[in-house]
Amino acid sequence: MSTLAVWRHRRQLARSRRELDQAIRQAPSPAMRDELLVLRDRNDHMFR
Repeated sequence: MSTLAVWRHRRQLARSRRELDQAIRQAPSPAMRDELLVLRDRNDHMFR
């Protein structure tokens, strides 16, 4: 992967992480928050 492609990939991952964190904070119910937390934890290796 080129340097630019790596940079874009990391930038997209960071954006996705921020959006997921925002969705968790604004979850309309505890059940939805729990589902989003599970999703985040399952995919946490992607954000490292």
